[in-house]
Amino acid sequence: MTIPVILKKECDNSYKVIIDDLDIYSFDTKVAIVTNTTVANLHLKTLLEKITAKSLNIIIIPDGEEYKNLKTIEYILEKMFEYKLDRKSILIAFGGGVVGDMTGFAASIYQRGIDFMQIPTTLLAQVDASVGGKTGINNKFGKNLLGAFHQPKSVYIDTSFLKTLPKREFGAGFAEIVKMAVTFDKEFFEFLEDADLSNDDILKKTIAKCVKLKAEIVSKDEKETGIRAALNYGHTFGHVIENETDYSEFLHGEAVAIGMVMANELACELGFMTTSEANRVKELLKKYNLPTEYKIKNIDDFYEHFFLDKKSANDKIKFVLPKHIGNHVITSEISEKIVKKVLKKLGDN
Repeated sequence: MTIPVILKKECDNSYKVIIDDLDIYSFDTKVAIVTNTTVANLHLKTLLEKITAKSLNIIIIPDGEEYKNLKTIEYILEKMFEYKLDRKSILIAFGGGVVGDMTGFAASIYQRGIDFMQIPTTLLAQVDASVGGKTGINNKFGKNLLGAFHQPKSVYIDTSFLKTLPKREFGAGFAEIVKMAVTFDKEFFEFLEDADLSNDDILKKTIAKCVKLKAEIVSKDEKETGIRAALNYGHTFGHVIENETDYSEFLHGEAVAIGMVMANELACELGFMTTSEANRVKELLKKYNLPTEYKIKNIDDFYEHFFLDKKSANDKIKFVLPKHIGNHVITSEISEKIVKKVLKKLGDN
């Protein structure tokens, strides 16, 4: 006997990304703001002046990628239960990519899923992490290996929060901007080569461009079964670097910057990119003092870590590589010999 379970109904997960000064928001349900110690000290007072709710609770977690784990998720969930949040309640992610990823993940599993919204405070989160619904945490095996696709109900981007952002954090966000330009938009890349992001108008224009690109890609491929995987350019290498350094030596965007340089080296080896183009990308990354080199200690170990990448399947490593500037190729057909040849070249630098 076969009994079908028909689940063909469409669920509309659409939402708006608003780039403007933070407005006043009123909620008729319970709300919990998840933030970290750094953002709480700098900006929580400002946010609390803008929000009213049936009950408003604060959950403060430690600041840093090393806390993006199950222990912190358990703490967030415990607080949610203590505050007696229900299925109508809303979580607000107020911070950078780490806060957003963990808040979204907690929202996705609390009572089988509640709504959350994003108020990103870092450049990296404003241009990339807050849009698209990827949530998750790290474990000893790798980056974001536990998580869920859980779209926010809304995203509010206020660039005034970036005024307190350290230069290093700003640079980490710039790496994600470069990522999108190299893989999808040559004209945008050329714009960035001359752009001064210290100018507020240019910064807002840049953020809006990135959000538009990300929105178009996610609309076509929400669950990353095709084109959305291209947004992982630099990440396959970068995640290995983060794992090898226990998420403590490099910011995520810094590891991605190095990862892009490594991916470009492989692209050059395969004829997808010229050395001149690769150098242009490297120089653009250096414009915001991003690291571009990493000493690979053990090539075999580094290579084996690739298989823990979420894109890899059937014992094949899926690489996202630039195809010149403004386009990309996604392939699982690169031989171990060629990859290790490039890794050795990088390790000898």
